[in-house]
Amino acid sequence: MEIQDQVIVVTGGGSGIGRALCERFAADGARAVIVADLNEANARQVASAIGSRAQARALNVGVEAEVQALVAEVTAEFGRIDLFCSNAGVIVRADEDAANADWQRHWDVNVMAHVYAARAVLPQMLGRGSGYLLNTASAAGLLSQVNAAPYSVTKHAAVAFAEWLSIAHGDKGLRVSCLCPQGVDTPMLRGVGDSGRKSFLVDGSLTAERVAECVVEGLRREEFLILPHPEVLSFFQRKAGDYERWLRGMRRLREKVMGSGS
Repeated sequence: MEIQDQVIVVTGGGSGIGRALCERFAADGARAVIVADLNEANARQVASAIGSRAQARALNVGVEAEVQALVAEVTAEFGRIDLFCSNAGVIVRADEDAANADWQRHWDVNVMAHVYAARAVLPQMLGRGSGYLLNTASAAGLLSQVNAAPYSVTKHAAVAFAEWLSIAHGDKGLRVSCLCPQGVDTPMLRGVGDSGRKSFLVDGSLTAERVAECVVEGLRREEFLILPHPEVLSFFQRKAGDYERWLRGMRRLREKVMGSGS
């Protein structure tokens, strides 16, 4: 897929990876970039900086009616949506005893938002036999996030849903990519720790701009897994090759991380 002349929606577009995606898509000649974010002020700031190719929209991705309304508005104005980037996400560092409200919020934003996006855009994409979904998950969806149970669990589910979409509709013109970065220098990464110590993922983290570059490259090749950190594939292969050994290694990593408070 080439970005030139495409109509693109990016959720979570007001900051971090979403912002970098919006900026890169506009620079690559997208016809329209819809910057959708729960924080409307952030969305407007990003759209204003991009210029005439961008529009800002307030959006709570965890509310299906809002997602449906956004898709209807954009389609009415531009005739279609070519690429929907379901990118918004949340993380709270907690174990299994996280509050039910935190578990539900992770489920709504990290999983159901992808479901709502697919329900909203699939009719038009399958109807014309073409369309692209980019779902942002995480390396945690392939491996694990040792200090964040709700995040790890819901990111696994996000990967699973993207797989299902590709299996169910990949022969009908729908293309699906799942973005699974490790550490990315964004407000989400910098804001994870409540101990005052940096996240263990800060070392080796990439800029959001580099991730956006990897996304464009992955979309061009129409790859299912887009892995800005190449080592994630090696870790994933090791996991599949010897699950017990991988679990032992992850226990050691968790002990180290929890001991450091990062």
